[in-house]
Amino acid sequence: MTAAGAAAEILYRAPGRQPRTGIVLGSGLGGIADRVEDAVIIPYGELPGFPLPSVEGHAGRLVVGTLGGGMVACMQGRVHGYEGNGFAALKTAIRALKLAGCDGLVLTCAAGSLREEVGPGRLMAISDHINLLGTNPLAGPNEDSFGPRFPSLTDAWDPELRSRLHAVARARGIDLAEGVYAACLGPSFETPAEVRMLKVLGADAVGMSTVPECIIARHCGLRVVGCAVITNLGVGLGDGPVDHDQTLRAAGAAAADLEGLLVGFLEGLNDTGSNQEDGRRP
Repeated sequence: MTAAGAAAEILYRAPGRQPRTGIVLGSGLGGIADRVEDAVIIPYGELPGFPLPSVEGHAGRLVVGTLGGGMVACMQGRVHGYEGNGFAALKTAIRALKLAGCDGLVLTCAAGSLREEVGPGRLMAISDHINLLGTNPLAGPNEDSFGPRFPSLTDAWDPELRSRLHAVARARGIDLAEGVYAACLGPSFETPAEVRMLKVLGADAVGMSTVPECIIARHCGLRVVGCAVITNLGVGLGDGPVDHDQTLRAAGAAAADLEGLLVGFLEGLNDTGSNQEDGRRP
């Protein structure tokens, strides 16, 4: 099994560093991995079955080490559906993190805001999602060893972990909004009409990623929490440019707040050790 082989390689290459939390860093956010201490860096190409990103701002490395006092496996870059290679490699990566010891997954991404009051530079905790990719990463034969054929996505974005994220934001003075994330296939940005449609559907932010990772993670039993960095207002809602260069610039500018939020979140998890009320870790 490829995921098992990748997990074995991670543990072999990073001895004594069994990760408990996986982190996926989105466009322009890879620099957060530089904060990982005592790090072992493994290029995706050296992990069997791992995805190879083709988009600027996604380095394609797994960074294993300590962040916020806990052991993490940080995916420095992701792949997207619009790259045309399907989701098999993404499933391998997320499942390998699970098999390597992770109990939870922190997802980050860059996103466009559909709410005028939540502008560029803000962070948004993801409370739910709308899958408009036109497909599902679990389509095809089910791998029963990882999860059921028809997994529930009720509370896919863990309410308890999201509450902890908000608590850290309040304590650190970080302006954290909350909303529903809509995933579109891309790679073209949305039209003004599509932005109006998404608002009617109940979305608060839109991007081209993140939802597949959440679905795969929940299928194999990982708890999920997510945070989007708002890089622009949706087309028709603001006057600024909407392009990938602008996305990378805005994500980089907000990375310090996201870094503080993630480190504080992980510190809180490691202060409590495990969730005493139910025996689970995130």
